[in-house]
Amino acid sequence: MGWFRQIRVFFVALTVFFEYRLVQKREKRAKSSSEKTKLWKNVHERNAKRVYNAIVGLEGLWVKAGQYLSTRADVLPDPYIQVLRQLQDSLPPRPIKEVSATIKKELGKDPSEIFARFDTTALATASIAQVHRALTKEGVDVVIKVQHEGIKDIILQDLKNARTIVQWVAWAEPDYDFGPVMDEWCNEVPKELNFKLEAENTQKVAKNLDYRSKGASAELSKSHVDVLVPEVLQSTEKVLIMVYMDGVRLSDVAKLKELGVDMQTLVESITRSYAHQIYVDGFFNADPHPGNFLVSKVPPFKPILLDFGLTKTLTFTKKQALAKMLLACAEGDYAALLSAFTEIGLKLRMDMPEDVMQVTNFFFRRSIPGKESPEDIKQWTKENEERKKRFQEKQKEEEENGASLHRSPVDAFPGDIVFFMRVLNLLRGLSSMLGARVVYLEVMRPFAEAALFSGNVLGSGRMLETESWVHKTPSHSSVETKLRELLLNLGREDSILGVQVCVYKDGKVIIDTAGGVLGKFDPRPVQPDSLFSCFSVTKGITAGLVHWLADQGKLNLSERVSAYWPEFAVNGKQNITVAHVLNHTAGLQNALAHELKTDPLLVCNWDETLKKLAAAIPETTPGTKQVYHALTFGWLCGGIIEKASGKKFQDLLEEVFVHPIGLNGEFYVGIPAGVEDRLATLSLDTEEVKTMKEAIEKQQAAQSLKFLINPAERFSKPSETMMKSTTPQSSFGGEDGMSTITALPVLFNTLFVRRAIVPAANGHFSARALARYYATLCTGGIVPPASLSSEPPLSRHPHKPFEKKSVAKGNKKNGTKKPDRNTRHVVTDIEAPQVVEPSPSARIFLNTSIHDAFLAAGEYSKLAYTDEKFGLGFRRITSGDGSSTEVIGFGHSGVGGSTGFCYPAHNFAIAITLNKLSQGGVTAQIARLVTQELGLPCPAMYSSVNADRGPDMTGGVILGE
Repeated sequence: MGWFRQIRVFFVALTVFFEYRLVQKREKRAKSSSEKTKLWKNVHERNAKRVYNAIVGLEGLWVKAGQYLSTRADVLPDPYIQVLRQLQDSLPPRPIKEVSATIKKELGKDPSEIFARFDTTALATASIAQVHRALTKEGVDVVIKVQHEGIKDIILQDLKNARTIVQWVAWAEPDYDFGPVMDEWCNEVPKELNFKLEAENTQKVAKNLDYRSKGASAELSKSHVDVLVPEVLQSTEKVLIMVYMDGVRLSDVAKLKELGVDMQTLVESITRSYAHQIYVDGFFNADPHPGNFLVSKVPPFKPILLDFGLTKTLTFTKKQALAKMLLACAEGDYAALLSAFTEIGLKLRMDMPEDVMQVTNFFFRRSIPGKESPEDIKQWTKENEERKKRFQEKQKEEEENGASLHRSPVDAFPGDIVFFMRVLNLLRGLSSMLGARVVYLEVMRPFAEAALFSGNVLGSGRMLETESWVHKTPSHSSVETKLRELLLNLGREDSILGVQVCVYKDGKVIIDTAGGVLGKFDPRPVQPDSLFSCFSVTKGITAGLVHWLADQGKLNLSERVSAYWPEFAVNGKQNITVAHVLNHTAGLQNALAHELKTDPLLVCNWDETLKKLAAAIPETTPGTKQVYHALTFGWLCGGIIEKASGKKFQDLLEEVFVHPIGLNGEFYVGIPAGVEDRLATLSLDTEEVKTMKEAIEKQQAAQSLKFLINPAERFSKPSETMMKSTTPQSSFGGEDGMSTITALPVLFNTLFVRRAIVPAANGHFSARALARYYATLCTGGIVPPASLSSEPPLSRHPHKPFEKKSVAKGNKKNGTKKPDRNTRHVVTDIEAPQVVEPSPSARIFLNTSIHDAFLAAGEYSKLAYTDEKFGLGFRRITSGDGSSTEVIGFGHSGVGGSTGFCYPAHNFAIAITLNKLSQGGVTAQIARLVTQELGLPCPAMYSSVNADRGPDMTGGVILGE
């Protein structure tokens, strides 16, 4: 029996294939487009009938395959849809004698003895059973679902055959092993053959979707699920009796239009019902097709959900992962998407996150009517070919670096995602069939958010507890205990999403706390080794590299930049010195403003940005005015670093700071592949944004008033005037200063930017790594002992997770091919991470006056515009209420609140990382508590609510820096 079925399938497939090849040849001889259209229409109709007849004869799983294809109006030609729709519930019925025999065997009596009336003509016939209408002796109108005789053996045989085919494919092509997916089908499909389970499933779904039986959340009330589910009266393994519900089939589009059904509303209602089943309940119909729906004949024309024989139950983790996947798509959050894939169990063989985002977005894309689908498919095909080309290039790169060649980008494809994708395809097919347009991300989003925000610390109105919100590590000190209470209170006020705080005092860790979650739509808890995007905190690391080169005699701070970077000596930049760059007095604050406004992703192109800066024209005379260089600072320093050292920026960073200090895996400027699961996702504090906007508007009003009082000033020094009025927006070309702030999370959440070398703004650090860096600088370069209390230990991660020595192509015997500095070797076999222990005697700087160099003090004072806030690359930290000019330390903050700084006289270093961007109010509260408890002066920029926290706390030069 099994071989006969396989042979028939093979014969039909070959016939269809050769028919289409023949038509392709005939098409070339066609004289007009109408003749070509007719040619294709005829062959589609013939083959559709051929496939339909084969499916009807085979029954079993092939019917289900046909039912699924009948929903794909967005993919298949219309003749297939029209013919295969009959498989939804219009198959040839089994003889009434067979039906009656099954009822008697299951219920103990003939239908005539049980019912007052029993219709011998089947109401509908599907793959496993057929339905008859009847009237109980109590007068209840019912339907009886009766399983086909022998269908169980056919289904099980088809599953066995399918498993064999999958095994053959896996044997021939190991990269295409769909065994796990087939195993999922073999586990789930037989459950459809037990109608007792279907009865339980139907009752469960009805209860889950009934808002009258439970209080709906405010969020879901806006997306109310208003559907009908029939009531179950009785069930056995092969017979199911339910209350009859009168409705119109979804496939009867003409009847639906005659009734005046709003197709858009109808499809959105069905979409919401599935979104609720998947994201809220974690229990959904895993075998969707139009035959499983009716539409009530009276307004408001509610969908009627039928047939819950094959359902899928999601664990809490899988449900949240699917929710995170949708929301990551909506937000363009690459890190959350990749972590969602990991939680689902979907493993990718290659590092191609951009393509992953595109493909996932394709599944959630807006639906369109079937008539418009060909253009949609054409565009998808074009994009898919481009992805295929990139994949092949990646394959070639792997092969050249000695890694195994993969034909498939997927290493594991879990069954949950298969059924989930079937639901998405059903919904898309319904939309195309009914001519509706549905934006799935918008319709399903409230339900995904409800799933993600339930049962964890993201929940609205949450009561945060230490056990669940703060990472479980012993408190290092009484100060840390008090800090954790403060953080919990800030969390309850929704001021903090995720946070890390680390403090060194006298070379020892006295605070190392992590709390909250990694992102607005990423409920994983923040760990001590999580990586936060810290924006301009990065400048303090970049400046440190410049000073190290000066300390080693590789450059001179007072030397002209062009001495190291000859291309720089054009357009009035000949006299710009290294010190001018470090002191923000180079006059190139807006050098890339126009280019970044046109192309924000220019930040990802290292060579191009250096080239453009080398050709730029200063706006102000170098050395005369300190104007904050928000982005250009990093590339200017980066160019100097690479030219003076002869090494790549990241290589020097590892050599000078990462390895000697022991910061492996938690100290990056431009992340490598393989750390995405530890990334915190940025979001905005919306209340703080409003305050920022008010500050910007006040500044702009004051500037306008200034020009009214003295109009000539607008033209007396045009470059300075432009600086004052445009620098708040200059980073990315905003109109009112707000676009810069609101664009930052979106742009810096993308992996394009996260992986780029942006030495002014793209540092990814853990607070404990950042604090250790400043603890080293605090003592003039003496590396503190490793902290034994850190858990997991710092430096446990490989700094380059996907990099390992590999056999180079063309010299496989000894693998001595000279490595290309620009090539990252991607391999699948990763070395086990090793904790890097820094040398206790390691010293980073030799200059005993290095602190003066950082602050432009003492002998270095002549190199700086001394009455401003910045020394040579570092922000000067002053004490008191802001009126004092006493400098007590140095460091650098970043937009949104992350910061790192130290007090050399007190051997104190602190780092704070946050992923919810604000004006620094949270940072100020943390800094005030810590310094007060330790009896240390509080930085002036954090001493009060209205303190000047500098340009990087507010997103630009808003305060007249």
